[in-house]
Amino acid sequence: MSKVLHRKIQHRLPRATGGEGPYLIDASGKRYLDGCGGAAVSCLGHNHPAVLEAVRAQLDKLSYAHTAFFTTDILEELAEHVIAHAPDNFTHAYFVSSGSEAVEAALKLARQYFLERGEPQRSHFIARRLSYHGATLGALAVGGNEQRRAPYAPLLIKAAHIAPCYAYRHRRENESEAEYAARAADELEQKIRELGEDRVIAFIAEPVVGATAGVVPPVDGYFARVREICDRYGVLLILDEVMCGMGRTGDLYAHARENIRADLVAIAKGLGGGYQPIGALLMDARIHDALASGSGAFRHSHTYIGHALAAAAALAVQQTIQRGKLLDNVKKRGAELFAALRARLGDHPHIGDIRGRGLFAGLELIAERDSKKPFAAEIPLHSLLQEAAMQNGLMIYPGSGCIDGAQGHHIMLAPPFICERAHVEELTDKLAKSVGQAVSAAVSRAA
Repeated sequence: MSKVLHRKIQHRLPRATGGEGPYLIDASGKRYLDGCGGAAVSCLGHNHPAVLEAVRAQLDKLSYAHTAFFTTDILEELAEHVIAHAPDNFTHAYFVSSGSEAVEAALKLARQYFLERGEPQRSHFIARRLSYHGATLGALAVGGNEQRRAPYAPLLIKAAHIAPCYAYRHRRENESEAEYAARAADELEQKIRELGEDRVIAFIAEPVVGATAGVVPPVDGYFARVREICDRYGVLLILDEVMCGMGRTGDLYAHARENIRADLVAIAKGLGGGYQPIGALLMDARIHDALASGSGAFRHSHTYIGHALAAAAALAVQQTIQRGKLLDNVKKRGAELFAALRARLGDHPHIGDIRGRGLFAGLELIAERDSKKPFAAEIPLHSLLQEAAMQNGLMIYPGSGCIDGAQGHHIMLAPPFICERAHVEELTDKLAKSVGQAVSAAVSRAA
């Protein structure tokens, strides 16, 4: 019996013993194509020699020094690299150990910013339903994943939620894209007025919604209007790029496609590629300057912030992406992936929507194509599909509740940036086979 408290206590997992590029290998020697990067983490695949060497080299120098006493060369180098390649308005980075920690830091820093400015009445956050911002209590409070929130609802701070920008489900018939973008964004302004025009701290959103809704990109113009509304009321815009950022969509920062400025951006998964636990919070110059000219400190910390080994891994990952021009590969393979998915599954009666950007794809599963009716919530189609895929040597990321928190099934794909055309073909072949097996099992249960 395992002494580990696993995610599913009664579920027996295969034991991973090795990795090679886009594959993970279990104890029996079976190879699994990592079609989801775990949770969109493994952007360089597994056992990349450049990253392993960088971590070994740093281990020979220094593994850890508490940031209350020291900075380190590697931490300073990582910050220089990240800021040099970030949007121009970002001047400083705060390095943590996870995406949840990055979002938690963003919420606290946003609140402290207004305290430094003499606006203590600002105490509200606005977020979106069907979002996910992390598992810590503050991040969970602003998140919109009802299944994850429900057990801890009495412990969560109050946060307001508006509808997501989710064209497949929410765009009205005969409504233009521009009209839908305006309607969805204007809900933010309505909520700000409801809470009080000078009482809202920030609006937080994923530029491309990740696992909770199944990779949902915004329609054109949505985030531009959101930015205008935030500016009108002095509200900060926090973008959660923990999953969709650091190259996953084909741009280093996902919000680059929206041509907007963010005030705070949380990053994590693709920052270190899974080689070490690391995340970061990037801040606009005026936020840093408010602290520097005010209290002179960010009133928040963790023991392992700025960890030297994590910084070494992240710097090596980012340098490898840059030197190898891997974002070009993300765009190229991403185009091939979406073409292959649409060719193989675009007309499938139980695939309602294929969406995403770059090497970040979501497939929404439905019972009836014309009505977009989902399978019954009690039929775990997403889990059946994950099980079938694992049997076929493919890792995918399943999800449920993408319609209203309870109904709707989807999967997410996020293969590594190093993948080749042959891997795209292998992924789509195995996925198509798995979809057929899972849908057959779901239909049998429904009968």
